[in-house]
Amino acid sequence: MPRFFNTAGPCDPEDHFMLPAEHRLPSVRELIVQKLYFVVHAPRQSGKTTCLRAFARALTSEGRHAAVLASCEAAQPAGGDLDRGIAALLSSVEFAAQRLPEALRPLPPEALAGVPAETRLIHYLTRWAAKAPLPVVLFLDEIDALLDETLLSVLRQLRAGYGERPDRFPQSIGLIGLRDVRDYKVRIRPESASLGTSSPFNVKVRSLRLSNFTPDEVAALLVQHTAETGQRFEPDALSLAWELTRGQPWLVNALARQVVEDDVRDRSVAVTRAHVEAAKDTLILRRDTHLDSLADKLREERVRRVIEPVLAGDLPDLDRYDDDAAYVEDLGLIERRTGAPPRIANPIYHEVIPRALAFAVQESLPQRSVWYVGADGLLLTTKLLDEFQAFWRQHAEPLLRQQPYPEAAPHLIFFGFLQRIVNGGGTVDREYAVGSGRMDLCVRWRHPGGEQREAFEIKVWRDKRADPQPEGLDQLADYLVRLGLEHGALLLFDRRSTAPPLAERCSSQQIEHRGKSIRVLRL
Repeated sequence: MPRFFNTAGPCDPEDHFMLPAEHRLPSVRELIVQKLYFVVHAPRQSGKTTCLRAFARALTSEGRHAAVLASCEAAQPAGGDLDRGIAALLSSVEFAAQRLPEALRPLPPEALAGVPAETRLIHYLTRWAAKAPLPVVLFLDEIDALLDETLLSVLRQLRAGYGERPDRFPQSIGLIGLRDVRDYKVRIRPESASLGTSSPFNVKVRSLRLSNFTPDEVAALLVQHTAETGQRFEPDALSLAWELTRGQPWLVNALARQVVEDDVRDRSVAVTRAHVEAAKDTLILRRDTHLDSLADKLREERVRRVIEPVLAGDLPDLDRYDDDAAYVEDLGLIERRTGAPPRIANPIYHEVIPRALAFAVQESLPQRSVWYVGADGLLLTTKLLDEFQAFWRQHAEPLLRQQPYPEAAPHLIFFGFLQRIVNGGGTVDREYAVGSGRMDLCVRWRHPGGEQREAFEIKVWRDKRADPQPEGLDQLADYLVRLGLEHGALLLFDRRSTAPPLAERCSSQQIEHRGKSIRVLRL
């Protein structure tokens, strides 16, 4: 059976195109040789399980270790029930160890039925290490699926056995999860959202973050398909695949799979930049499980505190920002660079996040694009803005109350309105300018004569701030210059506590500013 791009579960080199595990985590082998404990963390579907499972198999096949990757996920339903949680974890380890030769396997956990759960894991691993003729290496996957007392007990028991390695305890243990060990949630400690500095797993020496693919790695993965099928990826298609995904492993595989299995099945046809662009649009509209689970994280308060100012163009609340930003970065939602504000992690997430937040608004709107299309196929922007102003006057207050991101609500509502209008006939491009207090939008509308582009800028007038119109006019003029357009619209949403009633503050005027024709809507 030919190999394929995998988007569901761990990769297997016999079935799937994949990069060598050791290439992605080169320091793991050194940590194992040094008999150390460590953490590997990365967002979901980044390849953690794939890499560590391959590592375990390679270590065992070399004949120097008994290495196992076991999942902690089966213990999650136990919650804080320590006895059930430890029992489920030991069963998972025993199940995973069935891959080992019989002489290297642990004794069945039933032999420890009378041992208290608080020490059962220590006894189990001690007996295994003493029985096996080779040093034991254990990777515990999905470690942050454990909760409350179960998580604390597992970490404490692993720490307690650390001094007995390698003869009477595993030589090396790796914990694999979404976040670093310091950020594991323990609900039995309501005064803290994490384990803090006095971690029960303070014997770990390294926290390794599994990085996204580099441009060269994306190309290396995709050309495996070329080597086996003969279907070539054009160089600009390879570069766009990285630009759109920033190397996020699931996105790279999903994009490639969409192209070669659905869009361009003829292997004699080379994959072009246009094919990759079309596949990106399909993924965004389809909202596969990965993208839906990503969108679900947006409801968390810690995530909202970081993502909301990015969408609104504002600066974050710095009091709690560092911890929150590190958490959101670990989830894979943002990218941080020294000396620069955070940005959404990649262009596909850049599309998915506002769509997810604006989806309810978008679906509730009765507008259809046909209302705003002229006989020549052009979008009637003036009519569109008139209708939005009327819609805002009538529905703004209930819509604003329903928004999960109140500071970015005007941006998301207008985006949802635009997205509903252009669906099927165009696209909405967004630019977030953190710290500038604005969001720029460009509608690209396809018509018989080519492509029409319309530019919009959103600014919000808040308490204790000056009227944003002067700054907004300058910013929009700069945006129009970059787009090569002569006209645009500036939407000013008045969110001050002293703002006049909606019916009184809604207005519209046409202004010439720096050689550009700008329609200003006050809302």
